[in-house]
Amino acid sequence: MRRAICLTFAMALAGLSPWAHAQDPKAEIQKKLTTLFVLTKTTDDRTDIVKPGSVLDLHKDGLVMYSTETKVAPTSTYKDGKLSMGFAATFSSDFALGQVQQGLNHTNVTQRKFVDGEKFWVTGFTVKDDGVTFAFYSDPYNDVRYIGQVKFPFSKKSVPSADEFVKTVSEVVTAEATEEEKPSATQQPAPAPASQPIAPVPPPPPPADAAPAPTKTISLGQTKAQVVAIFGQPKRIGSIGTKEVDYYPDMKVIFINGVVTDVQ
Repeated sequence: MRRAICLTFAMALAGLSPWAHAQDPKAEIQKKLTTLFVLTKTTDDRTDIVKPGSVLDLHKDGLVMYSTETKVAPTSTYKDGKLSMGFAATFSSDFALGQVQQGLNHTNVTQRKFVDGEKFWVTGFTVKDDGVTFAFYSDPYNDVRYIGQVKFPFSKKSVPSADEFVKTVSEVVTAEATEEEKPSATQQPAPAPASQPIAPVPPPPPPADAAPAPTKTISLGQTKAQVVAIFGQPKRIGSIGTKEVDYYPDMKVIFINGVVTDVQ
């Protein structure tokens, strides 16, 4: 009898297990992040990219990253709408830097502060009881790549839902659409369903002579917004650091810091 009761209890727990897992907000956050961000794989020494993933756009100022040579990724915290490194994070990074090289700390390490509008890669995210930490990796700046982390802490009272957490993350970084996700310029709309023939409508009178449409031109120094207003969205975009190349059907436009520097 006792064995039958234990078996029944075990079966009840097994039946509840999937339900409990589905209700775990941390698991839902992990699942959501996996669908939104494709991780970039780097070489073991972090000198180059092996497999590119999602390119992230930064929306806040003040993200500190150290050079990959330090082997230490500083951790900023996003709280109250700002990115910052508190005393504990600075102390932790100084301790780790000192383990790499005696005398090395946050005041003398090679570092760069990233600001709103810059881009980099995401190499990982870790979901824990107290929050989620993202790991970032940059393109080369003067032949130096940088690494850094941002922690999104959870409230001590409760873990947010996956949608609420993603909304918070989007205040700091968002992933650009991949080539596969972008709409193809060759896609044609589906044909309209056949309908009953209707009586012909007499053609309208010929329009008055109109002035020819102005020629579309690009000038050096124009902003990307001005180019898009004239030619529309490009078919493809490539970027390296502050340089961006927008590909159109019969030309490519090169921007440096958001300004046209060349047209080919």
